[in-house]
Amino acid sequence: MTTPVLFLHGWAMRGDLFADVARRLGPDFDCHMPDMPGHGAAADQAGGLEACADVAAAWIDRLDRPIVVGWSMGAAIAWRLIERIGSSGMRGLVTIDMSPRMLPDQGWTQGLIARDAEAIHATAARIVPGWSRMASSIANSMFADVSDPVPTREEITLFLRAQDPANLRPVWEELVEADARDVVRKIDVPYLVCAGGQSGLYPRTTAQWLVDAAPDATLALIEQAGHSPHLEQPEAFCDAIRRFVAAKGLASSQTQPAQKAPTP
Repeated sequence: MTTPVLFLHGWAMRGDLFADVARRLGPDFDCHMPDMPGHGAAADQAGGLEACADVAAAWIDRLDRPIVVGWSMGAAIAWRLIERIGSSGMRGLVTIDMSPRMLPDQGWTQGLIARDAEAIHATAARIVPGWSRMASSIANSMFADVSDPVPTREEITLFLRAQDPANLRPVWEELVEADARDVVRKIDVPYLVCAGGQSGLYPRTTAQWLVDAAPDATLALIEQAGHSPHLEQPEAFCDAIRRFVAAKGLASSQTQPAQKAPTP
């Protein structure tokens, strides 16, 4: 039996950026990587964090208790879904380099690095008119300086510039306002917190906060990676997934899936 995995991509990205990871994980894993509303092939669908959570929920319903892997925005989608319906449809959770609250304040230093709340809020107004320049900045911020990622920074920039920023802005605005700290404390499935040791977006302490806050969490810090460990160090990332699945008994042959309530 194969273990189902649902990959949830980051903001302004698309699902097939997990295709290489799916190939490397091999035949023991049944991988799915949908495009979220407002992104990629779903760019014409109304965006927003709630709409993304709706899509993720539909995929979870059709799969056999998948391991949910959320990168950046994808982590926020997973947390929003858990807040709404709990985690009973998941056998495990993996988040990649994301904070439960992006906005920093005097009592919260685990948000975006070197940016105050006012500057983060102001970003929304620049998304549409300044998208071409912003695309290049995003591509550079995704990776550690030492990384040689696939796709390259240049390829990511070209992909971003082809996106419609008007579809991306609503999701960004909801991400900025999200606060999943209480949700993290209630996650009741095995949880792997993955982060890049050289992330330019979040401090290392953010990943440690998640591990300390969640009831059953493990840290995978990939030292030679930034915000996108699965693109920068894909084999190390896959090894972390395999170890997590083995240690927590999450493979389909090791677990008895819970009965799901019938879909209304």
